[in-house]
Amino acid sequence: MTREVVDSPEYGPETDALRKVLADQPGYPELDPYQALLLDREDLPDPALAGERDPRPGIADVVIELPGRSLETRIYSMSPEPRPVLLWLHGGSFIGGHLRDIEYATSGIAAGGNVTVVSLNYRLAPENPYPAGLLDVHDTLQWIRENLDGDGRVAVGGQSAGAALAAGACLLARDEGGPVPDRQILCYPTLDVHPDAEWYEWYFPADDVPAAAVPLRADSLARLPPTLMLAAGRDSLRDDALAYAGRLEQDGVPTRLVEYADTMHAFLNFPGALSAGRHAVELIAADLRAAFS
Repeated sequence: MTREVVDSPEYGPETDALRKVLADQPGYPELDPYQALLLDREDLPDPALAGERDPRPGIADVVIELPGRSLETRIYSMSPEPRPVLLWLHGGSFIGGHLRDIEYATSGIAAGGNVTVVSLNYRLAPENPYPAGLLDVHDTLQWIRENLDGDGRVAVGGQSAGAALAAGACLLARDEGGPVPDRQILCYPTLDVHPDAEWYEWYFPADDVPAAAVPLRADSLARLPPTLMLAAGRDSLRDDALAYAGRLEQDGVPTRLVEYADTMHAFLNFPGALSAGRHAVELIAADLRAAFS
């Protein structure tokens, strides 16, 4: 396994400053948790924190029709010529998040990575608990292969809960014997059971949790795609990322682990405030260029 540590004197102070800004933001203490969640979903990203969309790729908002549901996507492409396609999945603890929150990353990866990026709004809990989001990712990968004019190569990646869905979809594809993505990019994923998290009971089934929901519980990780794993040094989920990267390597999957020291979970959501987020977008783009060269 290739293991790298990315550090900068800026990372710690930037993280401390952002955490203070986030802690000072007003909440909704007068509302019940579900009502507060609905309001949180309506919040628009602050460009000072989330950064701006890269203007170079063209964008197209496409509603894809899957059995029993319609899903919003935003597709970023530098030109109409066929190129690899990357399905990208936002974070949000399986209960929140939106493709508009991560446009710095999705547009920047498309521009720098020589790939077409499909950013997906998958279904969210508690309205749609497991396995709804996972099936959305699984079926969207098939939709991409059948409907987009790519060059035949497909990757999948995401952030936090989105990374968990990407990992789970790769396991599901492998176990079904179907085509497995050519690469997976997992940014600070949640990959194990975390029953103390406030979102846990809203998303996970009440009985036995299958490996596709918590990929670290899978018996084997063999025959999964080559992997780029990003971890954050000041993240409670850091151990998930490190453990999964280690298991992938043990099971014969080429794996590159990059840890951003002294930065926080979800740092890719805040490239306007965190230089680690800006660096990571460039790193992911370069990784894809190299993988698909």
